[in-house]
Amino acid sequence: MKKLIIISILSLIFSLNTYSQRLYEEEALEVGIESIDNFREFLSLKNDANNIDDIDKLIKWTSVKFNKLGFKLKRLETESIPLLLAESNFNKNYKTILIYMHLDGQPVDRNKWFQDDPYLPVLKKPNPKGEYEIIDWNNIKNKTLEEIQNEDLRIFARSASDAKGPVMMLINALEILKSNNLKPKFNIKLIMDFEEEKSSPNLPSAVLKYSNDLESDGLLIFDGPQHSSGLPTLNFGNRGISKITLTTYGPIVPQHSGHFGNYAPNPVFRMSKILSSMKDENGIVLIDGYYDGIEITNKVREDLNRVPDNEVKMLSEMQFKSPEKVGKSYQEALQYPSLNVRGIQSGWVKDEVRTIVPAECIAEIDIRLVIESDGYRLHNLVKKHIENLGYKVLDRKPTKEERMNYDKIITFDSSVSYPAFRTDIDSDMGKWLSQSLFKTFGQSPVKKRTSGGSVPISPFVNILNVPAVGVPTVNKDNNQHSPNENIKLSNYFKGIETFIGILSSEFD
Repeated sequence: MKKLIIISILSLIFSLNTYSQRLYEEEALEVGIESIDNFREFLSLKNDANNIDDIDKLIKWTSVKFNKLGFKLKRLETESIPLLLAESNFNKNYKTILIYMHLDGQPVDRNKWFQDDPYLPVLKKPNPKGEYEIIDWNNIKNKTLEEIQNEDLRIFARSASDAKGPVMMLINALEILKSNNLKPKFNIKLIMDFEEEKSSPNLPSAVLKYSNDLESDGLLIFDGPQHSSGLPTLNFGNRGISKITLTTYGPIVPQHSGHFGNYAPNPVFRMSKILSSMKDENGIVLIDGYYDGIEITNKVREDLNRVPDNEVKMLSEMQFKSPEKVGKSYQEALQYPSLNVRGIQSGWVKDEVRTIVPAECIAEIDIRLVIESDGYRLHNLVKKHIENLGYKVLDRKPTKEERMNYDKIITFDSSVSYPAFRTDIDSDMGKWLSQSLFKTFGQSPVKKRTSGGSVPISPFVNILNVPAVGVPTVNKDNNQHSPNENIKLSNYFKGIETFIGILSSEFD
C-alpha cells in the first residue's frame, strides 16, 4: 500500500499538467524517518581532510551508496585527496547537470561540544530555558512534520549541515525514484569534493585536467543554509575567499614587562594601529581603490530588496546594536569585498597570562571577494597601505640585520583560494529552478544575488563555461564550522522534497 501511495505521489509530481502543492510532504517525512539510521551511520564517519585515512573510508562508503543507485564511479586523482565523480545517463536527449557537493568537514574541538563525541550524532530538543538537551531517537516516530518543526528537533554532529545533510537528502531522493522505477529528467554528473574545508587547493587544476569528464550544461551547488525565513532559496552567486597573515615584531624573545615596559616596543600596539587604519568607525575600508568597479544599479537594488531579511531580528540574535555601513542593507553589504580580522595571537591570556612584552603579534585576515574584485589586486592594495604607514614589508621573518636597521617591520604572507562567481537571476537555469521550487512548495523562492559564504565553484564556471546556481536546504542557525553543528529535522525532510522536485523537472 505504501509503495502504491509513493508511486501515485511521484506520478503527480512528474506530470506536466497536474500537480498538488506539497503532496509529497508526508511521503518525504516517512522516507526521511526511515533513513535516519543511514544518516547516523554517515555522520559517524570522521571527515577531517587533514586525516587521509578517515577520508578514504568516507570515499568508500560514498562509492558504495552511489554504485547501488546505478551511478558509474570514477576517482579523479589530484596531488592529494582525489575527487569522486558519479555519473548516470537517463536519456540521450536530456541535458546534463553537474552537481557539486563536498563531504569533508571542519576539525573539531571536542571540549566545546555538548556531547560525548561530535562524530556520534545525537537528537536534541530545546528545554524551557532554550538549552538543547539530548533525547531518545524514538521521539521522531509517529510525529507529523508540523510537530517536528514546532518541537525544533535537531541532529547534532559534525557536518550534519555542512554538508553531509544535503548529500543524504539527495541519496534519499534518488533512492525513492529508483525504488518506484522513475528517473530524473536530466542526466547527472555528481562531483564530490573531500577538501572543500581546506579551500579545495587541487580543484582548479583537476577541473582543467578532467574538463571532458565534467562537461555539462549547468552546475548545481547543494550546499549552504536557506534564507532565515525558511522559504525555499536559490543562491545565484558566492563570494570568493583569500587570506593574509600579518606579523609584527617586538623584542626577539618576550621580555619582563616590569624591566622593559616603556622601553621594548610592543608588537600588539603596532598591529592594532595597522588594523585600525584600514577601516573607519562604520566598518568602511579606507584603503584607496578597495571598492573600485562595484556599482549597485537600481535593478540590482530591486533584486536585493526582494530578499525578505528581518534585520531587526538579525541584530537581536547576534546581539549588537548597529551593523557596519558598507552597504545600505545586509544584502547590499554582500556585494562588496570584505576585510575581516578572523584572529589575533600574541603572548598569553587567562590562566596562562604572563607579565611580558610579547615578541610578536600575528593577525589572520580573510578577504571575501566579489566578481568585480581581483584578490591579488586587493592584497597589493593592503600591502601598499601598510608600506605607506612606514613599515618595511617582508615575505619572511626578518634577519637580525633587518631588525637593527628598521624600526617598523612586518611580515606579509598571502594567498587567493578562489574567486567569486555569479549567474544572472533571470537566466534559463534560474527560471528552471524557480519554477521547480514553486511547483514543489507552492511558494516563490527567495533569490539571492550573492551569498556571503564561499564555495570553490569559479573553476567550473570559468573552465567549463556553464551557469551555476546554489540550492541551499539547511537551517540558517546550524553552527557550521563551529562546535555543536546541527541540522533541523524539518529542513532535512524538506530538503528531500526539494531534490525530488528538481530531479523531476526537465531542464530545457
